[in-house]
Amino acid sequence: MACTRGEDRALVLKHLSALPKLAGVTPASRLKAFPTPEMVSSGIPAIDALTGGLPRGCLTEVCGPASSGRTSILLAALGASTQREEVCALVDVTNAFDPRSAAAGGVSFERLLWVRCCHAERSEASLSSPQSIPGTRFSRFARNDHSKTNRTFATEERKVEQALRVTDLLLQSGGFGMVAIDLCDVPLQTARRIPLTTWFRFQRAVEKTHTVLFVIGQIPCALSSATLLVRLKSQSVIRPSWSKKELSAFRPPPSEKSGTLPAHAQFFEGFHVEGELLRSRLECKPVASITTAFPTKTSWAG
Repeated sequence: MACTRGEDRALVLKHLSALPKLAGVTPASRLKAFPTPEMVSSGIPAIDALTGGLPRGCLTEVCGPASSGRTSILLAALGASTQREEVCALVDVTNAFDPRSAAAGGVSFERLLWVRCCHAERSEASLSSPQSIPGTRFSRFARNDHSKTNRTFATEERKVEQALRVTDLLLQSGGFGMVAIDLCDVPLQTARRIPLTTWFRFQRAVEKTHTVLFVIGQIPCALSSATLLVRLKSQSVIRPSWSKKELSAFRPPPSEKSGTLPAHAQFFEGFHVEGELLRSRLECKPVASITTAFPTKTSWAG
């Protein structure tokens, strides 16, 4: 004899009422909120006003095209951290770090560990099967080893893999106020192929510590594992000018006996940068797009 729909509903309700109560389950409204991380200065007041500073124990990512001010923020952050007498580490993937610009930005080299990811020449066998830590090896396509383009691509892959291994060791060792990764000159196709699990592992390694994990690149690489995400773009170029004080740092041409410059000579000082806050996980609700602007200047203009 078939049961009616009303009888089926009554049986279901009776079965549910007989189940034991979930007394140990805490409602979402009563869950304990995570404490707000400690914020430190980035060295640029406009960026501090935009983001509130750089959070400790979190991953902060700054992206933008070339000449957008991303390196200026990196040097300012390293300078502010070393001025607080913290030991910092810079993982330089493409050997693009300029010590003179860093010195002008206030970086103390006594408290900076500079890691240059430069590979020596390897045999063809080692090129086809480089070593890697779990989660950082790229998926490889079949390619001709005699192609110069493929060799260059493999070299860039190995540099990024080395940078990821070094970053993992630095975060596991602890004791750093800031660990920065410079991916600005890494090809886009190589940067996009960094596994997302790698960034989540870095985030788990840095949480509950006082380390600021700082990443700069052309595009967002860490994606959802980043606590702060700022996108930069150049705004307008400052009108170049020459000054007698700035000229003293250069060797004047032989024709200039008096040390004056010809009328057509100009001196590039810097440019304005516009920053946009794309993501901030420090707030309880999503953050709307907020922008700010700040000027940059060359190392010999400061």
